[in-house]
Amino acid sequence: MCAMARPRKPLLSTDRIVETARALVDAEGLAAVSTRRLAAELGVSGPSLYNHFRTKDEILEAVADSVSALVDLSMFEDGRDWRTALHDWAVSYRAALRDHPNIVPVLARGPGRRPAALRLADAVYGAMVEAGWPPAQATSIGALMRYFIMGSALGSFAGGFVDDASAYDPADYPHLGQAHLLAEQQEKIDERAFETGLTALLDGLALQYEQVVRGTA
Repeated sequence: MCAMARPRKPLLSTDRIVETARALVDAEGLAAVSTRRLAAELGVSGPSLYNHFRTKDEILEAVADSVSALVDLSMFEDGRDWRTALHDWAVSYRAALRDHPNIVPVLARGPGRRPAALRLADAVYGAMVEAGWPPAQATSIGALMRYFIMGSALGSFAGGFVDDASAYDPADYPHLGQAHLLAEQQEKIDERAFETGLTALLDGLALQYEQVVRGTA
C-alpha cells in the first residue's frame, strides 16, 4: 500500500509575501508588519524571507508599489483628451488608495525606485507633454494631482466629526448645528468633496491650457 504523500506547503514567493504584508497593513496598519509576524502568517521561518527582501522597509515599499499597480493607466493610451484622462486617472488612483489607506504614508514619500509608481508618473507626464503642456508645467500638473489625491486619502473630512450633538454647543459653534450628522454620511460627503475639488482643479487647468498652450500655438 502506497504511503500518502504529505501536503506540500505553498512555495514562498515575492508575490505571496507582498500579498500577506498588504493584508496585514490593511487590517492592522504599518506597525503590524515585521519579519517575525510575516513569517508566522506565511508558515515559514523568519530567515527565509531574506531570500526575497532584506528589510521591513523593502517589504513596505513592495506593498506600496502593489497598490500603485492597481491604478488604471489606460486613459492615457486610448485617445481620451488630457482633461478627461486626468479626471479618470484621479478617480482610479483615489479608489486604490481608499481601498488601502494605511499604506498611503509610504506612497506619499514619492515613487523612489518603485516600478509601478514610476510607470504611473511617466504616463501622466508623457500624456501632458503630448497634449501640448510645456515640460515644466507638465511636471507641476503631476505634482499637484498627487498632492490632491494623496491628501484626499489621508483622512476623512466627514469622519472627523463626532456623532454627539452636545459637542457642538451653538454658543461656541453657531454654524455647526448639523455637524454631528456628518459621520453617518461619510462616504457620500467625502466622494462629493473629492469630485467637487477635482472639477475645480481641472477647470483651472483648462483655463491655463487655453492661455499657455493655445495662446502660444
